[in-house]
Amino acid sequence: MSSATDSSLAALQQRLGHTFQDVRLLERALTHPSILQDSPGFDGNNQRLEFLGDAVLQLVLSDELFRLFPLEREGGLSRRRAVLANGTFLAAIAREAGVADCLRLGNSEETTGGRNRTSSLEDALEAVIGAIYLDGGLPAAKQSMLHLYGDLTVRLQTGEPADNPKGRLQEIVQPVHGNLALRYELVGTEGEDHARIYELAVFLLDRQLGTGRGSSKKLAEEAAARAALEAMKPAP
Repeated sequence: MSSATDSSLAALQQRLGHTFQDVRLLERALTHPSILQDSPGFDGNNQRLEFLGDAVLQLVLSDELFRLFPLEREGGLSRRRAVLANGTFLAAIAREAGVADCLRLGNSEETTGGRNRTSSLEDALEAVIGAIYLDGGLPAAKQSMLHLYGDLTVRLQTGEPADNPKGRLQEIVQPVHGNLALRYELVGTEGEDHARIYELAVFLLDRQLGTGRGSSKKLAEEAAARAALEAMKPAP
């Protein structure tokens, strides 16, 4: 089991712009589920913090984008938020902050490249945000996030992915069916906790448009949206 040293945790806190009152929260946020392979019964991985951090991330980004773009409609704000919360984007920010160097991984995950795996870094960053929220409240989480992101307008200019299937699908559906017509549902999972594969379906109202698989729910949603777009193309 690999783990971060006190000095690396201190350096990470400096890069995060937040010094933890309870450093155990940070340690848990950096603990990958693969730890269970080497330490059965170990109860301290980052999955619960990831769940919390994802919600905090969405709230902070929504609030900032609402303020930055006062004339933008809901669809445009949603697309910008999707860019900034994209899994690949989050993993890049995690790498910039040095999260990869501090991850606590099981031996098998370490030897198979888990330290630099996009899904692991995305999950860890969200967990770190959740840990900061618990340690210092929403103001601390917001301050740290904005410290990591920097100027959001610059991030949007440089970070918008060429392929945004969820955004493109929303653009097609919204004018006819409204903002809430699309929903994504988990239909299945397979694999061990540390190497989980998710399958999600995208629905337009009650009609299934497509399904997709990925190593995170976000990637599976993107794959489902991409499948839906393919299915909606007119026949040649």
